[in-house]
Amino acid sequence: MGWINSYNPLLVPAFFGSAFYIFLLRQFYMTLPLELDDAARIDGCSVFGIFWRIILPLSGPALAIVAVMDFTNSWDWLMGPLIYLWEYDKFNLPLGLLRFFEGGPSGGVEIEPLMAATILMIAPILLLFFVAQRYFIQGIVISGVEN
Repeated sequence: MGWINSYNPLLVPAFFGSAFYIFLLRQFYMTLPLELDDAARIDGCSVFGIFWRIILPLSGPALAIVAVMDFTNSWDWLMGPLIYLWEYDKFNLPLGLLRFFEGGPSGGVEIEPLMAATILMIAPILLLFFVAQRYFIQGIVISGVEN
């Protein structure tokens, strides 16, 4: 297929969804009361309108959790790029960090650049967590309410 040393084997499977994320969203949708659908249907809303105007706005916390988890998994993914990529200019950050262990001019691992690169790799995930933290808390509050 000509996908070796390209981003296609890393990107295309992501469009088919992960079983865990599908299960997580299904479980969230099962907690939504059916009365919301019935009320919208009585008001004349179509199936797409019910999803777009009622279910999707209520799904914000669950979708935020899925987005953060998927970003974290993609950001830290080592095995896929290790299998499919071999040119240094196409490597992702985990493969770049792995190159630090090849050794410097003295034959050992240079700790200072390795630690600086590790901080740069962790920073976007921490930033994303702090931005999406209110959605996490809101998702916990919604899932903890008993009917």
